[in-house]
Amino acid sequence: MFSLTSWLPSLPSLDWGSSLLDSLLQGLIGACGVSVLGSFTKIYFFIYCVNDPKRKKEKEYLVSQWAVLEPLHLLGLTAFLTVVGVRVAALVVLEFSLRAVSMLLTLNKGPTGPEFLQLFLLCQYSLGCGLTCSLSFLLEGAPHRTLNLLLSLGLAGLLASGAWRLYRHVCRLYELHSCEQYCGACLTLLAKWQDLPTLLGRALRVAFLVGDMAAVALINRDFLTTSEAVRFWTPLTICYTLLVIYMQEEQRQHPSTQSQYQTVFVRMGGLFILLLTVGHWLDLMGVFISLFGELWCLANSRVLLDLCQKQDLSQIPSVVEPDQEKPEAQPQPHLSRNKAHS
Repeated sequence: MFSLTSWLPSLPSLDWGSSLLDSLLQGLIGACGVSVLGSFTKIYFFIYCVNDPKRKKEKEYLVSQWAVLEPLHLLGLTAFLTVVGVRVAALVVLEFSLRAVSMLLTLNKGPTGPEFLQLFLLCQYSLGCGLTCSLSFLLEGAPHRTLNLLLSLGLAGLLASGAWRLYRHVCRLYELHSCEQYCGACLTLLAKWQDLPTLLGRALRVAFLVGDMAAVALINRDFLTTSEAVRFWTPLTICYTLLVIYMQEEQRQHPSTQSQYQTVFVRMGGLFILLLTVGHWLDLMGVFISLFGELWCLANSRVLLDLCQKQDLSQIPSVVEPDQEKPEAQPQPHLSRNKAHS
């Protein structure tokens, strides 16, 4: 009997043993996780711009633009994470983890240097893929998988909405509340805003550690023998290592926002060529989806990437420090003038 569905290609999510609803829920949870990271990252950059008078233009952009773009960014990222497929998502997580470890090993400016802060902006799509991989692995074979995903989505939605409300509150009232010593949240950020990168870094380490273990397990379940796994992992490891070395050299020679876009094309091109030999045709489609997902996240963080490229953010003092240094800094010109007259 003729069936139209027999001629149509199946969705990647269905090939991996989950329903379209479960894939959509996983995509929403991953997008909410990325939204939490983005909100706290923007809070850090906003306070940095408040403390630096030269960044008034960037501060106004943070206040005005993201109120409109954030819901659109969340919907687009959800769509990409829903249809990308778990296999390609696992490869994206492993590739970014290798790149992040290599960058952190060569990092010289500490946990608040511009390279470290760039990781928060560059890992958004990879973080979403890591969360979807973790959910797929942890809930695989669960009797109430959809219900568990709904509960997880409720928690992720609460965290994302809370972080978003905090960001909007900071954009509107941080300068007023920090001067008048009025709001507990603003006073906490006034004293501890420079610790945000360290806290976010610890959370990302845990998320990517779980995501990497889940990614390896999800990829290995397709191999029936050890020799098949070796034939896959050997070229993958070699290609990823060479790719990381090349990208780090390019970033060192040409540190610009445009190079970040070029890096995305190089990474996805290398992954596409690798999967031509050891992957499936659905994986190739997933690479194109990942390419658009990476570009989508980079476009949303363009202004913040420019800030990282322009100046070392770790050198910007807090709001309280300049007021404390003014009484000591004023007598110095008078001393130098007296010496000149003598």
